[in-house]
Amino acid sequence: MVTGATSLSLVRDELFTTMEEAESSLEQFIAERHNGSLLQQAVESLHQVRGTLNLIELAGAELLAQEVLDQATDIPAGAGEERDVQLSALSNALHVLRRYLENVDAHRQELPELLLPAINDLRQAGGQPPLPECFFFSVRLDQQRPETPLLDLDPSVRASESRRLRHMYQVGLLGLIREQNIAASLKLMGRALARLDRLYANQPGGRLCWIGAAALEAQADGQLLPRKARKQLFSRLDRELKQMVVNTAYDPPRSLLKELLYLVALADTQGPRAASVRALFGLTPLPFTDHLLEEQYQQLAGPGQAVMRSLSSAIREELASLKDMLDLIERGSLEDDALSSLHALLGKLSKTLGMVGLSSAGNALALQLQTVAGWSAAVAPPSDELVRLADAVLYVEGMVASLERGERQGARASDAAGQGEAQSFAEHQLYEARIVVVDEAQAGLALAKRAITAYLEAGGDRMHLANVPFSLQAVRGGLWFLDQPRAARLVGACADYIQTQMLEAPQMPAEPLLETLADALSSLEYYLEAGAVLRPETQPSVLDLAEESIRALGLPVAA
Repeated sequence: MVTGATSLSLVRDELFTTMEEAESSLEQFIAERHNGSLLQQAVESLHQVRGTLNLIELAGAELLAQEVLDQATDIPAGAGEERDVQLSALSNALHVLRRYLENVDAHRQELPELLLPAINDLRQAGGQPPLPECFFFSVRLDQQRPETPLLDLDPSVRASESRRLRHMYQVGLLGLIREQNIAASLKLMGRALARLDRLYANQPGGRLCWIGAAALEAQADGQLLPRKARKQLFSRLDRELKQMVVNTAYDPPRSLLKELLYLVALADTQGPRAASVRALFGLTPLPFTDHLLEEQYQQLAGPGQAVMRSLSSAIREELASLKDMLDLIERGSLEDDALSSLHALLGKLSKTLGMVGLSSAGNALALQLQTVAGWSAAVAPPSDELVRLADAVLYVEGMVASLERGERQGARASDAAGQGEAQSFAEHQLYEARIVVVDEAQAGLALAKRAITAYLEAGGDRMHLANVPFSLQAVRGGLWFLDQPRAARLVGACADYIQTQMLEAPQMPAEPLLETLADALSSLEYYLEAGAVLRPETQPSVLDLAEESIRALGLPVAA
């Protein structure tokens, strides 16, 4: 029997007719809530749709149809406003299902992962837990990881280190959840899990940390989207870390391991951790990427970011025509109807910008309408009026760019407008100077970390550390300039440790101490990368994390 995408054409007409009947009956029921027969007609049509999809074995589509059927059956006749969310999710799901089946029919390619957002919207509306991203993903979880070296630590030291490293993971997780410098947050989380893996290697907890570190590496290197489900996944991982630290018989949930492995397979990156995990579990590249799924789902669901990008592109084309007209006016080569065309285009653009929420940009053009109406083809327009119109067009062009970036710059523009030009320029210059100092400080910390790695790999060759204390003292001075005395003291403590315990000491510190020093530098580096220096209200606990690492080195930290 021919099944799947290839057999959809055999039942296409009847299936789509039945779906249209279901959608029509549901829409009428939403308008006439007391007419239970309309809802019953929708349910009967949905039964036929689900049965047909089951017959041709379109698994993802059948699952969505089953969810729609379950939700529709749950709604009573006379449903009030409390069911509006559920009914809206039903309508959206039917729309997505029809668009999906149209795509399958046209391209003969099944991609059931595209249906998970609609399925989970339905389940959420009905008070059910969402299905994981890896629902359609298969992997064998019984592969044994090769034996790896385990750090020989006293149990009390191991517990203390575990708590500190979990704190490091939580700081990065908070940044990920808030979407504040996602790359730096993922890097901090990955470092914490890699260090925990060293503490729990060859134990079930170590297996979780190893796979989790690979998933974080894949999330960063593959630039996977920071979806809500992924934030929840890494939050769940944090709760499992808590269990791992306190329970010696801890065994990670298989469902969690599967979700983490799905991210590794989805990203298909070449990082060392992801590559080793992929090789052990035999993960092959998936027939889609994360961004392809997002783009195609937006197309299925209707207007979204793609529509806004298309809209901004169309507006930019009209702005280009407007600039061409201004160029012709400036050169004096006007046609008879050029001014009327200019006036009409200005009015059209002004209304369009207002409709898409860029009211200030629309008003800027609307203010020029009366000026342009007073121009004559026989007389060149005043140069000051032409300059004002050109300035308005350039302002609009900048605002239109926010449609694609998803930003709203109105508040910032309003604040700037309330300041004097001199004050605004001075503050801008100071801000730029602070950015330069932050960049130099980041470079200094990165240099110190690389030097410590080289020092360790060379068996304690002090030559690699010769310039590190000087570089860190320069970073310390920069942080004082940025009015960050606590961060400056912590960097100074790291410089002192390197000078006294690594350059001047007769033998190199133990490897765990060097890792702890690197943890402190990584925390300070994250503090800078995450923008906390320029926005002090953010990331308040990162310096606590750096201080914990410095105290673990046995160094006092001045208040």
